[in-house]
Order: sequence, then structure tokens, then C-alpha cells
Amino acid sequence: MAGVRKSVKSGKAKTVPKQPKVQIYDIKVVLVGSDPPIWRRFQVRNDITLDVLHQTIQTVMGWQDCHIHEFQIDDAAYGPVDAGGLEDVKDERKVRLSKVVKEEGARFRYVYDFGDDWEHELVVERISEPSKAGRYPICLDGEGACPPEDCGGVWGYYDMLQTIEDPADPEYEDVLEWLGDAFDPESFDIRQVNASLKKLQ
Repeated sequence: MAGVRKSVKSGKAKTVPKQPKVQIYDIKVVLVGSDPPIWRRFQVRNDITLDVLHQTIQTVMGWQDCHIHEFQIDDAAYGPVDAGGLEDVKDERKVRLSKVVKEEGARFRYVYDFGDDWEHELVVERISEPSKAGRYPICLDGEGACPPEDCGGVWGYYDMLQTIEDPADPEYEDVLEWLGDAFDPESFDIRQVNASLKKLQ
């Protein structure tokens, strides 16, 4: 009988828990408040835990995982339970994505760095069957460079970009040194992102 096996000791039939069906979620993540939008589109298996989704978001966006984070899904919060500053969060290591996000069109939030308060909106754009040759997670597309860590959030970041447009600004030299001469707010290297994602496949 499918899904049933006998215990060696008792001889009684024992139900084997049915494994969840593996599907692929196409997810778009947008940095809230960015204009022009800073976004990425990527694919993940739906059976990953939320801590792996956290690592995936960090990689595709370009963050350095220097601060605490939290997922906000429906009326619940998920994050690293051993991190200071988080209250009433469920352990992200014990929750699979498929258990809390189940449908195309589902939206939820990911907050990174409660000081700068980088909010990300995620939407499941498509659910499909995994490809036999597919390796997940994988980044499909994106636009805009990731802001530097600790720059004051979205508004602080755009203030910095405005400053480096004016060499006469008294803060020009300091901000340029902070960002680096090679910083390009429009840059996005998908090959580099996918090379980094291989560590999670």
C-alpha cells in the first residue's frame, strides 16, 4: 500500500509522512522607496527554509549580511531567534517557504537593518515545476546597484547620490570617498550574482 510500511519491531503498519511537492517560485523583490526601482527577479525551490531565502535575498540584492533582518508574512514575523532586538519572531530555520507562502500573487515583506530600515517587498509572480537541469536559486534579472551598508536608508542613499552630482557641495569629497570612485548606481552584474548563488545550490 502506497505511503504505508510495517514496523520491524511491532509488525504494525506505519504511515510515512507524505513529502511536500517541490515547486519553483519566481519571486520579484523590490527595495521599497527606491526611484528608479532597485529590484531583482529570481527563482527558488518552495521547500527551502526562510533562513535560506534570507541568504538568497542578501546575495541577489548585494547586501553584506551585517545586520539583523525579519520576514513579515501575513500577521507573523520570522527571523533569527538568537538575534538581539527582535521580539515575537518565529524561528526562520524551522519554517519552509511553502508553508507560509502558497499562491501566485502572494506578497510579503523582508526588512534588513532596523537602523537604516531597508524594506523589501516580495511577490510570487509564478509557480512552476522544477526543470530537470535547473539549479536553484538562480537570478533571472534585475536593475540598479545595491546601496552601500550603513548609509542612512533609502533617503540617505539618494541624498548621497545627489551630493556627488555637485562638486561644489561641501560634503562632496567625503561622500565620494564613502561610495568609491567606481560606484555606479545603475550597475547590476547578473553573472557575478549567479556565481555567488552557487554556494546555496
